[in-house]
Amino acid sequence: MTRLGDLERAVMDVLWDSVPGTSGGSTVREVADALDGRELAYTTVMTVLDRLAGKGMVQREREGRAWRYRAAASREAHIARLMLDALDLGGSRDAALVRFARSVTGTEAEVLRAALGKQAAASASGGETLTDRVEAPTADRSGRAPVADEAADR
Repeated sequence: MTRLGDLERAVMDVLWDSVPGTSGGSTVREVADALDGRELAYTTVMTVLDRLAGKGMVQREREGRAWRYRAAASREAHIARLMLDALDLGGSRDAALVRFARSVTGTEAEVLRAALGKQAAASASGGETLTDRVEAPTADRSGRAPVADEAADR
């Protein structure tokens, strides 16, 4: 399970909040500047980004002498992966899912019903299902493939 520390989460929030498709990612300096209220050394931010790249959380691309970093998966895909990993902690997955379903609000339940309805319809018609659409990052340490990004459905 890829849990993020406080600083890693802040760095990922900067990358996740950048407008997708309008840039090729962010440099270390741009990320450091975006971390408002934190007095961090450039090398600290560079180390965090390097570690996130090692964890598969960010992708980087060389631009001259610098690197450009971007999130390897959306925030939603990361959260979904954490939820699935939590289900693997033991006990009954079914019981955990039922308990979760009972704890969501009415609006959240409607979102889940709609997503499950789309999933069932796509499966029945032989079309692409939510689990068929997988983002680019590689499998995590457990060897499990990444989670589909449901944000595209909205």
